[in-house]
Amino acid sequence: MLRKILIVGAGKSTSYLIDYFLEKSKEENLQVTIGDINPEAIPPKIAKHPMSRILQLDVFKKEERQKAVEESDIVVSMLPARFHMLVAEDCIEYSKHLITASYVSDEIKALDKKAKSKGLVFMNEIGLDPGIDHMSAMQILDTIRDKGGKILLFESFTGGLVAPESDTNLWNYKFTWNPRNVVVAGQGGSAQFIQEGTYKYIPYHKLFRRTEFLDIKGYGKFEAYPNRDSLKYREAYGLQDALTLYRGTMRKVGFSKAWNMFVQLGMTDDSYTIENSKGMTYREFVNLFLAYSPTDSVELKFRHYLKIDQDDSTWAKFLELDLFSTNKTITLEKATPAQILQEILEASWSLSEHDKDMIVMYHKFGYELNGKKHQIDADLVVIGENHTHTAMAKTVGLPVAIATLLVLNKKISTPGVQIPIRKEIYEPILEELKQYGVLFKEHKVPYLGYNPNTITS
Repeated sequence: MLRKILIVGAGKSTSYLIDYFLEKSKEENLQVTIGDINPEAIPPKIAKHPMSRILQLDVFKKEERQKAVEESDIVVSMLPARFHMLVAEDCIEYSKHLITASYVSDEIKALDKKAKSKGLVFMNEIGLDPGIDHMSAMQILDTIRDKGGKILLFESFTGGLVAPESDTNLWNYKFTWNPRNVVVAGQGGSAQFIQEGTYKYIPYHKLFRRTEFLDIKGYGKFEAYPNRDSLKYREAYGLQDALTLYRGTMRKVGFSKAWNMFVQLGMTDDSYTIENSKGMTYREFVNLFLAYSPTDSVELKFRHYLKIDQDDSTWAKFLELDLFSTNKTITLEKATPAQILQEILEASWSLSEHDKDMIVMYHKFGYELNGKKHQIDADLVVIGENHTHTAMAKTVGLPVAIATLLVLNKKISTPGVQIPIRKEIYEPILEELKQYGVLFKEHKVPYLGYNPNTITS
């Protein structure tokens, strides 16, 4: 009897996910239904596969969505995080397991009791970050604890970046996942973490100027800014007594300083709409955020407001985006500043057909064992194949796919809303990921404690 997997959403991160299921469809007796609002965008190779079924699916049409869920055995939601709840409630109603790569929302968390009562696994945060970061960290943390070690410090950094051979712009960055998430990153509350026993809170408007630096052997220097609320993982990771707990997002050096200028101008604001946005030139959009002057040019006002010297390398980054163009226009109606900025950036930062992306992840563990302090650094680098089979799609999609099959095969069976921090989850997934070149290199180094300027691997 066929076992039916429903994938809801076929966006940027699903290429490896879908390939994995179809490659295993014969031996695992799988039928893979791919539901998306734009099914015509699904590659013919996938659409014509004998074990795939393509479904035009609008998740806001309740009957259509529920029918697809009811007919499946397990559901993988690759929708934007804010829409998972639609599918999650259907999974509760029709008693279906649910897998997502997104952070656990309060709404999803509230379904825990119902999921447990029905014996359902609601696995979340099983992508890259969150996902591989949790699993790889817990594997090393558990190993240290099993030896009797006491964790003093844990830091974790992840970057979705462009590969060196495809790094062709001054920002050293291209979109490898949902561009909206990049534009609004860091909003919705302060970044929270603990360093050397001191709690730290960084508000959004300061976030991109509080960076740390680290080196990845063979790939150069990176910077990192704090990522959301690191403290919420203290209990999950068993780090209540750790002096330092810090999670960050990595970029190439210089990105955050320039991005902060968008923040200071208000261009990343997603809370209001601009009535006459459609047809507005890039130059007019920029000028919305600057003071009126009968004599000064938009460029001059921009530089003065942000204190950018004409020979500052940051200035060249903005010129490269054609921000002051009178020919390029916005196509969006009644758009927010963040939506407009996204459209402008996508024109410059989208991956071309032969571009490759790069995932970099870095962990730092400080611990005490037998009266001595030790440190382990671990790093992961994955290079994509092309603009569809990206490193991002690989590192997000494969853990989701592997977890789905483990749940389907009852090898992961503990019910409830959860993240992948238990051995029954992370051990088989990390082991299988090695077959796809997704593995960490560990280095024992002298214990340094927290030092934001000397993080190396």
